[in-house]
Formats: sequence, C-alpha cells, structure tokens
Amino acid sequence: MVAIGSGAEREFESVKLSRYACYLIVQNADPNKEVVAQGQTYFAMQTRLQEIQQMDEYNRLSTEDERRLFLRNEMKQHNIQLADAAKGAGVIQPFEYAIFQNHGYMGLYGGLDAKGIHANKGLKKSQQILDHMGSTELAANLFRATQTEEKLRKDNIKGKAKANKTHYEIGKKVRKTIEEIGGTMPEDLPTADSIKKIEKAKEPKKLSDKKKK
Repeated sequence: MVAIGSGAEREFESVKLSRYACYLIVQNADPNKEVVAQGQTYFAMQTRLQEIQQMDEYNRLSTEDERRLFLRNEMKQHNIQLADAAKGAGVIQPFEYAIFQNHGYMGLYGGLDAKGIHANKGLKKSQQILDHMGSTELAANLFRATQTEEKLRKDNIKGKAKANKTHYEIGKKVRKTIEEIGGTMPEDLPTADSIKKIEKAKEPKKLSDKKKK
C-alpha cells in the first residue's frame, strides 16, 4: 500500500527486475537523479572489473607474482594519467597531489589515509604502499584510479576541493561494490612482500635472454 495523499492509500504491485533489466533502465534514465547516478557507477565498475578479468594478457598469467607485476605496471601507468587529470582540475603542487591521493585512499579504505594504511600494514614510511599489495588489492586501486581519471576529465571538474571530493567518492563506491559482492575490504587483505623482490628475481632472466639474442 502506497500513500497517495489525504491519508488515503492505494495498492501497487511490487516488481522484481532481472539484473539486465536494471542495467537497461539505469543506462537510459536521468543521471541527475542520485539513484540513477549510483546505478550507472555500479554497472561501470562491474564492467571494468570484468574487463580486467577477461584481458587475454592477464588471463595468461598463471601465478600471483605475475599478476602482481602486471597490475603494478598498469597502476604506474594510470597513476601518471590520474596525476595529469588532477593537474587539469587544479591539483598542481606535490603536497596538493598527496592530499588528493589521500582522499582516494580514505574512500576505498574506510577512512584510512596513506599514513593509516602504512600503520595498518606494518610498513615503514619509506616503503611504497602499492609495492606491498596483492593482485586483488592492486586491482581495486587500479579501478579507483581509472574511474577517477575518467570522471575528472568527462565532467571537466575544476578546483582542488571538487577533485578531492571526486576521488573520495569514487574510492567509496569501489569499496561499496567490493562489499556488495562479498569481497574482503582492502585494509583486511594481507600485506605482500615487496614487489621489487619479484622484479629483481626476473632481471637475470631478462639479461640472459638479451645475451642469447
């Protein structure tokens, strides 16, 4: 029963939609409505996660170390692009970019900034957070970075405060998506050994391959 005014009520049917029906409705509805904007973000995130999982190159990787290396390199590339998009929004100075990055972390890690993540993972100040992430955590952060970059550019966001807010909101939505699919929150994922160890272990092989050529 739904209230229709003057204390009166009217009976309405409840309709359960399939996932695809929800997708079609959300993609063709008004994004100015909050529920529609949230739905579009959700499906965009799910699509990107599926794209990563279906990437031929990624799927050919058989070990966790190989997946970590692949995603860490992707993260390096997209962080450069994210920094460029942030600069276009008005995030110019290094300390401003550090604040901008912290907003993304806080959204994704339930309020933890870079310093908090370091403490939570037992890392030293000199150690790079991204170098100690497993593939699952790297994938979540890669998605945060790519979606924030796209949002900053697509919506032509200007101003440090708006850029920071955008990064925080994207991080928070990625976190919500992880929660909805029953995943482990990023701050609860185990701390991995430094990826630099994996890179060094592969260096001799690269050098020997070059000599053979």
